[in-house]
Amino acid sequence: MGESATDDDLLLKSFFAEVSEVERDNEVVRILSCFKLNPFEHLNLPFDSSPEDVKKQYRKLSLLVHPDKCKHPQAKEAFGALAKAQQLLLDQQERDYLLSQINAAKEELRAKRKKHLKKDTASKIKSLVEEGKYDQQYEQSEEFKQELKLKVRELLTEQEWRRRKMQMRISEEEGRLKKDEEETKEMWKRKREHEEQWEGTREQRVSSWRDFMKGGKKSKKGEIRPPKLKTEDPNKSYVQRPATLIGSVIGDWVLWGSRKL
Repeated sequence: MGESATDDDLLLKSFFAEVSEVERDNEVVRILSCFKLNPFEHLNLPFDSSPEDVKKQYRKLSLLVHPDKCKHPQAKEAFGALAKAQQLLLDQQERDYLLSQINAAKEELRAKRKKHLKKDTASKIKSLVEEGKYDQQYEQSEEFKQELKLKVRELLTEQEWRRRKMQMRISEEEGRLKKDEEETKEMWKRKREHEEQWEGTREQRVSSWRDFMKGGKKSKKGEIRPPKLKTEDPNKSYVQRPATLIGSVIGDWVLWGSRKL
């Protein structure tokens, strides 16, 4: 009789252990399937939850999916997602941003509902008679909560897309500025090298100018200059003489001929 009771206790304990394990695995799957940009979904909390609610829910769920207690292969990833969700919701700036998107989503849904009521006369009359209670009841319904959840996802997705586009443009602009800076540095580097090279040849240029001023312009290497005029040419059989000497000789010949006649 005692052994049977013990066996039943062990069987019951084993059963609850299996149920608990299934529950842990299901929670891991739920967390990892949540919309990544909404930490309220990770912690399975309503949008009006307080920071204290966030802390309590985190403690509860983190124990459920803790890698030391949960055998699911992605338990560590789910545990990290919960930690990040709590961090975001306890950060005042991040929380204010999320609440602003939630309020914007509510306003869009309210405007949509108001437009719908204009077409539905019966609903419009009921809303006016109940003085706002009709709208309050609707916003507390599961239908509205589901619509709000989807609308918040939509707005958060749009904001994240804008943020990434802006980040991409900032990165492109930073890359362009960096390229311009590198090109400017390279330009100044070449200019400094040119100035240093020009200064290094200064003495040589000054010396060349002094030589030019002293002895006139020297012919460059390889330059062809016209030959100087010579009074004697070794390749000719005659000798060039001054014009005055040639005139005197011609006069003597004329004088000698007149005497002979």
